[in-house]
Amino acid sequence: MAYDKFNILTSTAVPLPIENVDTDQIIPARFLKATERKGFGDNLFRDWRYHQDNTPKTDFVLNNPRYKGQILVGGKNFGSGSSREHAAWAVYDYGFRCVVSSFFADIFRNNCLNIGVLPVQVSADFLQKIFAAVEKDPKTEFVVDLPNQKVTITTTGESESFDINEYKKNNMTNGFDDIDYLLNIKNDIQDFAANTPL
Repeated sequence: MAYDKFNILTSTAVPLPIENVDTDQIIPARFLKATERKGFGDNLFRDWRYHQDNTPKTDFVLNNPRYKGQILVGGKNFGSGSSREHAAWAVYDYGFRCVVSSFFADIFRNNCLNIGVLPVQVSADFLQKIFAAVEKDPKTEFVVDLPNQKVTITTTGESESFDINEYKKNNMTNGFDDIDYLLNIKNDIQDFAANTPL
């Protein structure tokens, strides 16, 4: 399933300065029955967002109208726990296109890259600068530049580079998942097969 191309994202950010956010907190297990990627955003951080009677918890950041944007900024070790890909689906379906943290669980990172959410890993110091900038002014914008692999705080001009696998970077800039990538090189595969002796 193709998704939106990711090139340069300029957006405000939603801060979640909590360490060790695991996939069960991102999307509780009771919401994993669906097989399509749609609808999971409604239950992103469900138990943190809502009381048992389904009324919003006013002190949770996603329920605070001051904070908006396509960038979610999380604490260290974001996406730990089980390997459920639904956690990445929920992040994407809610509207986030980038998650910034100082460390990601490997499986969550790969699940994000597979569906068009860019996980940007920065140093602990730079992460704190991002949190401070958002705390000072929730309207602060950040520029996530995938081609140049750099994230910038617009108010200060400070930036930091991030790493990404070249194959995943190519897929994200083209809006490809793994199947789209193979379909895109279908002719090359057929030519190789036709010209390779058995």
